[in-house]
Amino acid sequence: MNGRTRDTRTHTRRTRTRARGALAALAAALLLGACTRNATSAPPGPAPSAASPLPATAPTPQGLLLTADFGADTVTFVDPERGAVASVPVGRAPYALAVGADGRAWVATAEGVAVVDTRTRVRVALIPHRTGTGPVTDGEYRGGGMGIALSPDGARAYVGVNVPGTTGVLEVIDTAGREVTAVVPVGRRPFDVDVSADGAEVYVTGHDSFDVTVVAADSLRPRRIEVAPYGTEGGLGSWLKPHYAVVRPADGKLLLPFEGERLVVVDPRTGRTAIEPMTADTHQHGVAVTADGRLLVVGTGAVQPGDGRGPSLTVRSPGGAERVYALQGPHEGVAVSRDGRTAYVTGGYTRDGYWNGITVVDLDTGATRRLEAGARPLGIAVL
Repeated sequence: MNGRTRDTRTHTRRTRTRARGALAALAAALLLGACTRNATSAPPGPAPSAASPLPATAPTPQGLLLTADFGADTVTFVDPERGAVASVPVGRAPYALAVGADGRAWVATAEGVAVVDTRTRVRVALIPHRTGTGPVTDGEYRGGGMGIALSPDGARAYVGVNVPGTTGVLEVIDTAGREVTAVVPVGRRPFDVDVSADGAEVYVTGHDSFDVTVVAADSLRPRRIEVAPYGTEGGLGSWLKPHYAVVRPADGKLLLPFEGERLVVVDPRTGRTAIEPMTADTHQHGVAVTADGRLLVVGTGAVQPGDGRGPSLTVRSPGGAERVYALQGPHEGVAVSRDGRTAYVTGGYTRDGYWNGITVVDLDTGATRRLEAGARPLGIAVL
């Protein structure tokens, strides 16, 4: 998301204006009476008491949150009521994480993939990237691991590796041997990695190449699908690029939100895409899906003054009805409680405006409260 020239900004605003006009009637017909917006977040409740640090020898309680601290070299264990209770060093600038059924967290960092035993809160391995990514640094454009996911059986970890200045790769890790066993070419800056429910395919979202790369898990053969509902004009300088995706439980299709205006539905089998209207009118990043099929989308705010609304969390039903809850400041990632009633939205954000904490959102009422935790947290999981 590089800066844009004046001409590119003007063209983008015009493009978005035309898009809003074309979609307004359809959005109204589909969502009339089903879309509500909170003008402001609910007033904060009483400040929670500070969490006591967990003793090093104490087992990790169930129900904690785990964040990847992009502004530090750690992951943080967070009590969702009181805040941080422990942190573990993992490697430079951790971006995303995935937690397996065995309680091990696989954390994508600039240095490699860290393996953390979440029960004992100990890093047990750091698996270096096989691909050269230049100097180990931090910041929005740093090289190294970005999106990460596990196969359903936990036998493989898949990490999207950003290689500055060129296309990225998907590195495949044998989780038992803790080693990289294959490298697959994918798009530029692989923000997100997802896996089909049956484990047969891996989906890598290429932010700077306007695409999703479908990788067959058996042959590791890649297949590119362009995802560019606004076109690709502006190239690396465009704001209108894919960020994160989620696999829809009902049919295995991929859902990629854009600008709070368009939801791109990708059929990975055929490569065909369809577009559905959205209502938040905000630059969108992180996504999650609940067990009952609701889509949660993080809105970071307008990318240009007067060009869109502020930060928000969209809760979209399987039928397309949306509730849009306002947030205070930009956020990045989102996870859902096991009972599906609460969302946890990380304040890290990949650009300026981030904050060190999590916003807790009641998905029934939209009531929010802020929880200080971590250091520029991006990725998040519920333990």
